Amino acid sequence: MASSKELIEENCYVALTHEHLDAKVMMDKVRSPKAGAIVLFAGTTRDNFGGKPVKELQYTSYEPRALQSMLSICKTILHKHSLTSIAMIHRLGVVPIGEESILITVSSPHRQAAWRAGEEALEECKEKVEVWKKEEFGGEEGGIWRANRDGAVGERVDEDEEKKKPDMGPHGPILRPSRPGERGHGPVVRNHQLGS
Repeated sequence: MASSKELIEENCYVALTHEHLDAKVMMDKVRSPKAGAIVLFAGTTRDNFGGKPVKELQYTSYEPRALQSMLSICKTILHKHSLTSIAMIHRLGVVPIGEESILITVSSPHRQAAWRAGEEALEECKEKVEVWKKEEFGGEEGGIWRANRDGAVGERVDEDEEKKKPDMGPHGPILRPSRPGERGHGPVVRNHQLGS
C-alpha cells in the first residue's frame, strides 16, 4: 500500500492509508498454520446517519499517535485472547458510500477467541484511536466533524469556515477538549482541512 503508514510488532500489524482497503491482503497478514479461525470485520460507509442522507465520510487523524494507539490495542488483545495474529487498518481521506473505512482481522487456534477479539478490537479502536470523521450530508452545505463513533456529538463546519487555515499546534490542528459524556476517537476536530 503505497501511501500507508504502518507499524508491525509481535504478530500485530497496524496501518493508516489513503488507499482502498483490501480484505484479502489483511487476511493474509494474519494467516498461519497455527490458526483454526480467521475473523474479518469490515466497516463500511452507510448512506444515512440519524435519518439524514450521507453523501460521503472524510477521515483524518493524528497519525503518529493513532498508530501507537492501534498497536497498543492490538498487542493487548493479542495476549488477552491468545491470538495467533491481529491486523488493523483504517482508511483516511474521503470514503464513499459502500466502501470500507476500517478492516480488522484476527487469527486464533479457535473461533470463539477470534470472534471475541475482533469485536473487542473494533470497540477499543472506536473508543481510543485518534481518528475523526466528517459527515457530508446530501443537500446540505458543509459537514459535521465528530469523533468516529456512532452517536458521538459533532460540530457543524460551514464551507466558508473550512476554507480558513486551521489553528495549528506543534503536532497538528488544535483540538478542543471533549465534552462531558462525549465518546469516540478523542475530541472533535475544529477548523481542520483534509489533505494538509
